[in-house]
Amino acid sequence: MAGRGYSVFDTTVGRCGIAWGHAGIVGVHLPEAREIETRRRMLRQYPDARELRPPPEVEMAVEGIVALLRGQGAEFADITLDMRGIPPFNRRVYDFTRAIPRGETLTFADVAKRLGASGASHAVGQAIVRNPFTILVPCHRVLPSAGEADGFCANGGVVSKRRLLSLEGALAGKGPTLFDVLLSASVAPPRPAG
Repeated sequence: MAGRGYSVFDTTVGRCGIAWGHAGIVGVHLPEAREIETRRRMLRQYPDARELRPPPEVEMAVEGIVALLRGQGAEFADITLDMRGIPPFNRRVYDFTRAIPRGETLTFADVAKRLGASGASHAVGQAIVRNPFTILVPCHRVLPSAGEADGFCANGGVVSKRRLLSLEGALAGKGPTLFDVLLSASVAPPRPAG
């Protein structure tokens, strides 16, 4: 991959950011309330990165993120993540989380148990909260407890876990999110007068 860079790109939920280096993608950020805030966050977290056109593998990740945020399927297993500097336990959590299928969720305790560390649910939660690879490592699929989908993703800006799970069909039959209601109201045709 080319030198250290970042890019900000359009999605249906706002402008997201992605950063990369020689060894792979180093971070993904979902949109903040305003694009300038997303850019500030990117520059604060990756001060040595320049805004560049993404290399082909990063462009594939961007296309997948855009598709996923449109409610379509996307596969990220072949995207290279730069996990240098990530603690070993967190790496294990991220590798495991990448294998959770779309539309499914597990709890912190489930992940800890499957990693052979039954008493480490708090450590799993801390890894999920610190996930620098939002969407590529689908931290929204790992919940504090069964059905507890409230809250925001790591680097999630204004996009909630509930919204991402709704897009993936994991919350089917559980009613629309506030985000869904507001979005449909903003695109609904005007009512006829009378």
